[in-house]
Amino acid sequence: MTTVDINSDLGEAFGAWTCGDDSALLGIVTSANVACGFHAGDPDVMADTFALARDSGVAVGAHPGYADLQGFGRRRIPMSEREIERLVAYQIGAAQAVAALAGHRITHVKAHGALANVASAERGVADAVARAIRAVDRDLVHLAIALTEQMAAGERAGLRVVAEVFADRGYAEDGQLVRRGLPGAMIDDPDAAALRALRMVEDQAVVTVGGRRLPTPVESICVHGDGPHAVDAARRIRAQLAAAGVAIAPFVRG
Repeated sequence: MTTVDINSDLGEAFGAWTCGDDSALLGIVTSANVACGFHAGDPDVMADTFALARDSGVAVGAHPGYADLQGFGRRRIPMSEREIERLVAYQIGAAQAVAALAGHRITHVKAHGALANVASAERGVADAVARAIRAVDRDLVHLAIALTEQMAAGERAGLRVVAEVFADRGYAEDGQLVRRGLPGAMIDDPDAAALRALRMVEDQAVVTVGGRRLPTPVESICVHGDGPHAVDAARRIRAQLAAAGVAIAPFVRG
C-alpha cells in the first residue's frame, strides 16, 4: 500500500495577529511545520501549536525563514551562507526547546517562503540549510521540495530527505514553483487540489503548468495553512487519497 504524509505550515500567528485555522488543520494533517518566530510565530504561539499537535497525534517540525515579519518571510534578505547556517540553526534550537516545554519533539525541518525558494535554486544556500540541520541534530529529517537543490543538499549532508510536493501550487517547466503573483501559481479550488494530489501520488510525478510530467518520489503533500481554503482543501485531499487506498501517515512518528 502506498503511504503519504500530509503536512501544513502552522503556528504562523504572532501576538494579537491570527493566521489560519490551526486547530482544524491539526485534525486532518499528519505533520505540522511550525514557524519559529522569525517570519511568524512567537513563544506563546509555538507552545500552543506544539501542544495542540501533541494532543492530535501530529508530528512537528521547525519551519525556519528569513527574519521578515512584515513580509511573512516571502522576501529574500541578502545573507552569506554562514549567516544562513546560523539563522536556521537558531530557529531549530528555539523550536526544539519550546516543543520540549510543550511535551512534544521536533522530528524534521522545512525551510519557509523565500528561504525555501532560494535554497531550491541555489546550491550554496541549500547546502547551508542542510549543514545547519545536521549540526543541530543529524537525526532530523530534511523535508525538502522535490526536484530541487534542497533534495541534493540534504543527501550530501547525510540527512534523511523526504520529498515534498504541493497540492495548491503550480510548477514551472524546470520543476521550481511558479512565483506567487504569476498565472498558475496558486490552485485555489479544493477539489482541483485534491485531484492534483492524488494524481501526483499515483504517477509519482508533478505536472508543470505547460503539461510536462516530471518524475519524483512523492512522500509528503503540503497544504498551506494560511490559505483561505486550507481546511477544506486538506480535508478533501485526505478523503480523496483514502478513497483511492492510499495510507495517510507521518514520515516520522512524533
